[in-house]
Amino acid sequence: MLGPKKQLKVKEKYNCNVPWAILLDPTSACNLHCIGCWAADYGHQMSLAFEELDSIVTQGKEMGTYMYIFTGGEPLVRKDDVIRLCETHDDCAFLSFTNATLIDEAFADEMLRVKNFIPAMSIEGFEKETDERRGKGTYQAIMKAMDILRERKLPFGISTCYTSTNAEVLGSEEFFDAMIEKGVKFAWYFTYMPVGTDAEPSLLAKPEQRAFMYRQIRKFRTTKPIFTMDFWNDGEFVGGCIAGGRSYLHINANGDIEPCAFIHYSDCNIKDTTLLEAYQKPLFMQYHDNQPFNDNMLRPCPLLDNKGKLAEMVKASGAHSTDMQSPEDVDNLCAKCFAAADKWEPIADELWENNPKHQYAGPRVNK
Repeated sequence: MLGPKKQLKVKEKYNCNVPWAILLDPTSACNLHCIGCWAADYGHQMSLAFEELDSIVTQGKEMGTYMYIFTGGEPLVRKDDVIRLCETHDDCAFLSFTNATLIDEAFADEMLRVKNFIPAMSIEGFEKETDERRGKGTYQAIMKAMDILRERKLPFGISTCYTSTNAEVLGSEEFFDAMIEKGVKFAWYFTYMPVGTDAEPSLLAKPEQRAFMYRQIRKFRTTKPIFTMDFWNDGEFVGGCIAGGRSYLHINANGDIEPCAFIHYSDCNIKDTTLLEAYQKPLFMQYHDNQPFNDNMLRPCPLLDNKGKLAEMVKASGAHSTDMQSPEDVDNLCAKCFAAADKWEPIADELWENNPKHQYAGPRVNK
């Protein structure tokens, strides 16, 4: 509640974006090798030192950012440093996307002690869908972690990635009810992005599946006791794309400051650039000056929904690929999404025009 006032002052003074939340990769290492996950091939030798993580949070707080989200890699490979960061900054909220396999009773007790850390467990559906992508036994490990946290009355949520193979399961009432019964309080819904040179475009959700998720989540918001966020289809509530520091950004385990967890391009590194300097760099200013990327807030993304827009901004800013194993040409990345963008456009436009509240989604904030 204190953050927005600070953020607004910095935004007005420097004419740049200032985020509500910062995503951090404490490490690129992971104990799983999930199909379609860029982190599996991202480079397992990178980590941000505790001092670097601490500096990021300290700088962020000075500008009004009090929400920090751990990604990776598997963040809980660094569970001791995660807890230490929670202790050091007890005025902040920390969330982690995690495969949940490293959550045990000792770590749950630490969570209960610090009280400002909440996990979002990655799950792909039921046991079949989860183990097919994440490895045999993963689903049961997640169920065990949920039981451990629920016994301690600790809040937790889930993170899902809907693809062409599991969208119907993740959007089903059966799945929602099963998660609520396990004690899940919130759910992040992401759609698959073909990031990485070896990414499989066939996993992209079909346009009718994305529309299905749009309708299901809105229906369940009125009928189910769970708070659900759809990272793409909820663009109408936040004025389109929130990346590039407008509401959040991503810092990978090498220190590269990226506009989005799904956009692996950067023109600066936290090891030699302050956060405020990064917000004023060309790549983030490209986001600042171009957001929103579409008047239809159901087409928010410069990669998935607006053909070639990401490539345009990357080239204009001089940003480079931050993939640690195999740098990806931005034109090639964008091209993988062209067919999906073309197919989604008419469906998104129809949904938007038939939405009685869409005119209240917000102004073109930076125009």
